Amino acid sequence: MQILVFGAGKSATVLIRYLGGITAKKNWICTVADQDLNTLNSKISGYPNLRAAALSIEDETARQGLIKAADIVISLLPPGLHFLVAKDCVVLKKNLLTASYLDSQIKSLEKDINEAGLLFIGEMGLDPGIDHMSAMQIIHEIKANGGQISSFKSHCGGLIAPESDNNPWHYKISWNPRNIVTAGKAGAIYKEEDKVVNKNYDQIFNNCAQLTIPQVSSLAYYPNRDSLSYIPLYQLETARTFVRTTLRYAPFCLGWEKIVQAQLTNDDEMVDTSKLSFAQFFQVHLNKNQVELNSPELMEQFIFLGLNDPTIINKGTLSVAQILQEILEAKWKLQAGDKDLIVMLHELEYSINHKKFALQSSLVVKGDDELHTAMAKTVGLPLGIAAVLILENKIDLKGLHIPIIKEIYEPVLAELKKEGIAFEESKTELQ
Repeated sequence: MQILVFGAGKSATVLIRYLGGITAKKNWICTVADQDLNTLNSKISGYPNLRAAALSIEDETARQGLIKAADIVISLLPPGLHFLVAKDCVVLKKNLLTASYLDSQIKSLEKDINEAGLLFIGEMGLDPGIDHMSAMQIIHEIKANGGQISSFKSHCGGLIAPESDNNPWHYKISWNPRNIVTAGKAGAIYKEEDKVVNKNYDQIFNNCAQLTIPQVSSLAYYPNRDSLSYIPLYQLETARTFVRTTLRYAPFCLGWEKIVQAQLTNDDEMVDTSKLSFAQFFQVHLNKNQVELNSPELMEQFIFLGLNDPTIINKGTLSVAQILQEILEAKWKLQAGDKDLIVMLHELEYSINHKKFALQSSLVVKGDDELHTAMAKTVGLPLGIAAVLILENKIDLKGLHIPIIKEIYEPVLAELKKEGIAFEESKTELQ
């Protein structure tokens, strides 16, 4: 059997290690394709059945040649590039897995996928991915026992582990930094006590609510994009409350609210950075937008990012958001030995036989080091596990799917448990 992986970035590290072990055991071959051959070779080193392929993804001939030789394809490319791979997979009749949201382009292929008798699974990472699978397992079980769910809250965050938490933002980057900069830009919409709540970008990080998870203590959360679109997917039309959120340590939300107010995530304003210092960048935008750093904690956060730093950025002409990303990638970089943390929590309220219950299901995963992160584990392993299950005919489906059905989530969650990714559940009866 031949597995093909596109992309060897941050999220691919643990997937590559997992497939390295599996292919050696089963005498399969896995090819990993990326434009950065040095990174590729370092990641496949020590695994005899892994192959490196230097590839520019726009090279149609090379891309199609790799896909043609594969039995299944995994794409960990940036979301906008999945469609290139997906179109080829349809033509060349190859099954495809991605960790990204199913966008309109991929959905436009659904008829062709069905007609070709193929299986495409999207949203097969952490969030989206493990969140879908774990939530649907709980929802289906409650419903099978005659329960009616009145409230569903799902929280997930990529954080820094306490022992590596040594900056005033209580945050370091373990995944795509662009997504950190754009978080919340689309606003949020969700349902709370039968009322639809709309929040604009400038409200997202204001007065973030907090919750407590025993293994982590107090965390803040903010609503995540369009929760309402998940109500029909999860078949929870009768729930009075339905919201999906992102978890952060509370100081992060306080600081990021000031970042938003200062319009430091603006992609429209272009700036020449050839003579621009870190200090000028922050001071100009804070002053222009009349943003006050009105606490010692906020001042400490912005000084950490470069509020008083005379270093010249000198990266050519960039958007304000791109400049911020450059700074964050330098200041929030995982250092040698740093460990990150993935935290997920589902909170449900439901009734069975006139009795009301509250259920909490939590997942806490810690990274091994700055490369083999918890983020890479939880994004990569569901993809690797699903690929193996499909090749062994243990997932036998056709069509375009996300992992909200038993045929996908049951075997994948069972394998994830063997890899140490398992939820802890507690249930209490409400008065």
